[in-house]
Amino acid sequence: MSKDQDNQQCKADQNSSEMCTCCGGDVFQEKEPLWKQKSLKIIVTSAIIFALGIVLENLLGQGILAEVAFLAVVAIAGFEIIQSAFKGLLKLRFNMSFLITIAAAGAFLIGHGEEGAAVMFLFYVAEFLEDYASERARSSIAALLKLAPETAHVVRNGREIEIHTHAVDLEEKVVVRAGDKIPLDGLVVKGQSAVDQSPLTGESMPVTKKDGDEVFAGTINREGYLEIKVSRKSDETVISRIIELVRQSKDKKSKTEAFIDRFATYYTPSVILVAVTVAVVPPFFLGMSFEEWFYRALVLLVVSCPCALAISTPVSMVSGITAATRKGVLIKGGEYVEEMKNVKAMVFDKTGTLTEGLLEVAEIVPFNGNSQHDILQLAASLELHSKHPLAKAIVKKAEDENIQLKDVTNFKSTAGAGLKGEIHGEIFYLGNMTFIKQLNPLKGEDILGKEVREKLKEYDSEGKTTVLLGKGQEIMGLIVLMDRIRDSALETVTFLKKNGIKTIMLTGDNEGTACRVATQLGLDEYHHSLLPEDKVNKINELAQQHGNVAMVGDGVNDAPALAKANIGIAMGAVGSDVAIETADVALMHDDLSQLEYLVKLSRKTMGVVQQNVALSIMVKSSFALFAVLGVITLWMAVGIGDMGLSLAVILNALRIGVAKV
Repeated sequence: MSKDQDNQQCKADQNSSEMCTCCGGDVFQEKEPLWKQKSLKIIVTSAIIFALGIVLENLLGQGILAEVAFLAVVAIAGFEIIQSAFKGLLKLRFNMSFLITIAAAGAFLIGHGEEGAAVMFLFYVAEFLEDYASERARSSIAALLKLAPETAHVVRNGREIEIHTHAVDLEEKVVVRAGDKIPLDGLVVKGQSAVDQSPLTGESMPVTKKDGDEVFAGTINREGYLEIKVSRKSDETVISRIIELVRQSKDKKSKTEAFIDRFATYYTPSVILVAVTVAVVPPFFLGMSFEEWFYRALVLLVVSCPCALAISTPVSMVSGITAATRKGVLIKGGEYVEEMKNVKAMVFDKTGTLTEGLLEVAEIVPFNGNSQHDILQLAASLELHSKHPLAKAIVKKAEDENIQLKDVTNFKSTAGAGLKGEIHGEIFYLGNMTFIKQLNPLKGEDILGKEVREKLKEYDSEGKTTVLLGKGQEIMGLIVLMDRIRDSALETVTFLKKNGIKTIMLTGDNEGTACRVATQLGLDEYHHSLLPEDKVNKINELAQQHGNVAMVGDGVNDAPALAKANIGIAMGAVGSDVAIETADVALMHDDLSQLEYLVKLSRKTMGVVQQNVALSIMVKSSFALFAVLGVITLWMAVGIGDMGLSLAVILNALRIGVAKV
């Protein structure tokens, strides 16, 4: 079932039961800290009063005062539950709250107030634990909005003024300097620069922007000066559309209401009907003892107490979520544990997910008798004066090899293209092919030569980035850079494929880069040159093709796709705040191999859930039959059929946290 379908089902059930804590409220609403919440105070207060009641009854012999204490627990912990039960009853809906209420009332009727209080208290705790596991990270819209600056430097009447982006009109010119974020979508009308689009598209390399090129709000001007003619108002930018996509996807996504709650719709009236039948039919129609059969009916009500059944799923989920947290995997709700078990396709973003998102020097190719040492030394000496991301990788390579850099004079950088400088009286230049042609407009191709052009073509087809080093009319060498694939990526992909999960990559990068990564990792599919909206559409297509889809990403461009997938998984350490907040699972240690742990944990947890549910139903059914036959006493019903079963369910669930996954 898709998230949209889940949401519709959840809303429908919520309308009928008025007790769907997982779905209620605005998913973007920020909540107060856990220790300040009323729910925690209710739990602590109820626990203290319940303990007091036990002491009064068992140690002090104050039965009446004990009953008052137990009733107080029901009033405090069970207020919302009882309220929900009656609201459902008015609509002729027998929800889980109604079942809990009837069970508690039945326990009090037969003189076991402690059992009635325990039932109500434990159910409230179970609801609280589910809420706690699900309430993290609901401020994704705020994080998205921070991407685009609130103000822009606009040129009006020959003067530059700073105003709010909402006040900027179409066709107006905005000024963006090096290091600033671009405030609005538009076209470059003056200047040239390398623009970092990774917050939007996930591309690992900054993109050169010059006259006539389109730029987007929220991206970063890394080097030069730009004047941009605004093409979209602030509420129509690409980043605004991303925000709206996140809103729509998140609003439609819901936590699947537990099978147990739906089961209670039939279970509750059935139990009540059987209990009434047991209490009425034998005495009034068969002439049997009313007292005997009324007692059997009360035993039936108590043994049918849904405590074990009610906590069988949430206690298992909480155990699994807690175990995952200790391993650095943050799962934001029990429904995602269940959803993970059903995933048929794992979709990955490339940059920062399958790759590290950091460029490194992969190869140095010297020409014309030059050495690799000299090429790296000269290139790093020039790049030491640059702020371009390529520069960091080249300088780092030189530092790793303990290469002494040379002094550079007359340094000049051409934003988004290359740079040049004088070393020991000679002019050296470093940049891309376009930069070389700009320096030598008449002989650009001749300078490259056949060998260089073939190398450039080869590396381009492999999706690698290249820069040329030269002096005068000579190309001295070629430096090849690439985004390094994560060490754990291949092992993770192999595990997923062995477990019948398709592996698919979506990326905003070009086909060459995408093909290189997909081939090295042995992915089943890859799709390249995708914008955020394209990724959302592709997720829909993949869901129709494969079934349940999980998406693993790390950037803001992933946010809509993460929200649209059946389960969204964000890389933690390098993942943007919005991606982590929007996702359903966050790998906090930034380790892809934890996907293997997540899959195993999900399957183990759901196995325990199935065991607990089956055990609860089997024991309850058996004891219900024994109650009707009169072969069990009330204490057996309470001690074994209810509390004993509840303890067994809890202990079984705790195995998830201690056993090796």
